[in-house]
Parts: sequence; structure tokens; C-alpha cells
Amino acid sequence: MRNGDDLEGFDGEASSASMISAASSPYQPTTEPVSQRRGLGGLRCDLDYLRGTFGRLKLAEVLLALTAFICIETIMECSPCEGLYFFEFVSCSALVVTGALLLLFSLNLHTRIPQINWNLTDLVNTGLSTFFFSFASVVLAALNHKTGAEIAAVVFGFLAMAVYAVNTFLAVRKWQLSSRQQSSRQSSDYIRARTESREVVHRPEIQRLDA
Repeated sequence: MRNGDDLEGFDGEASSASMISAASSPYQPTTEPVSQRRGLGGLRCDLDYLRGTFGRLKLAEVLLALTAFICIETIMECSPCEGLYFFEFVSCSALVVTGALLLLFSLNLHTRIPQINWNLTDLVNTGLSTFFFSFASVVLAALNHKTGAEIAAVVFGFLAMAVYAVNTFLAVRKWQLSSRQQSSRQSSDYIRARTESREVVHRPEIQRLDA
């Protein structure tokens, strides 16, 4: 039988072996904070975007396009109906596309598809919506029968055109700024690469080591 000293020595050796095993183990405990997902499937609502200028403009565009579409849908009789149908198509298309972009931007889903230039996409959408809302509103104003629903649709159509025009102006400035920053970044990388290559050429000891 082992005496007390042998047992203490055995316990000390076991504890030392366990400490060495724990130190050499690749699965070490970490103190780094674990990121917690917010929302469904890691989706997070970007309140800063919704409170910003572009978020408010997008919300106003969606509401105005929806109101114009509802007004035009309440008209039961028309003659001719071409202007009404065109206005209906424009308001519905603007509502769907702008609503989809608002959803993508507010949930940061556009960051998962970096291959698409979202600034340019937003610029194209706002520019086309401005043009088609202005054209559809003018046509409907010229061909309407002075009913309340038609007048309301024309009013909301021009309001939507104005908001889209403001968004287009700001989107152009944002796109120009991002393009300028990208070009300056590329030029700085090119200058840095040229400088490093010149340093290698003018330092013969590096060439001898490479040889």
C-alpha cells in the first residue's frame, strides 16, 4: 500500500500533467465576446439609415407612390383610359422597386451582395421614377375628368416626382463622391507600388540577395 507521501506526490504529478495538457491543448478558453445575433436569422434593422436623409426620402417615396396608386385604383370609369393605365403602371412599379430597395438598405441586406453597385442602382431608380412620374402626372392631368380621385392622384404624383427629384440629386452627389474616393484609393495604391519598385531597383543589396 502507498503511504501519504506517495499519494501526495502522485497527486502533484497528476495536477502538473493536467496543467501541461491543458496548456498544449488547441482548445483554449477565450475571453473574446461572443457576438449575438439580433433579429431573425441575423437580420438587423438599421435605424441610423431610416433616420437619415436617404431613409426618410425612401419612406416618403413609398408612401406617396402607395397613396397615388390607391387613388388611381378607386377610379371606376375612364374614357380614354390610356393615361390612367400608364399612371397606374408607373405608381405600382415605383412602389415595388423603391419598397424593395428600402427593405434591402434598412436591413443591410445589400452588404451581402457587394458585386452590385448599390449607389448607382439607387440613382437609376430615382432618376427613372422622377421622369416617369412627371410624364404620367402630366398625361393624367391632361386627360382626367376632374373627379376627386383623379385630381388626388395627379397631386400625389407630382409630390412623388418632387421627392424622387431630390433623392436623385443627392444620389448623384453620393455616387460622384464614392467614385472620386475609389479613384483616389486606386491612384494611391499605384503610387505606393511604384515607390516600392523604385526602392528595390535602387538598392543593389536586395538584388544580390535575390540572386
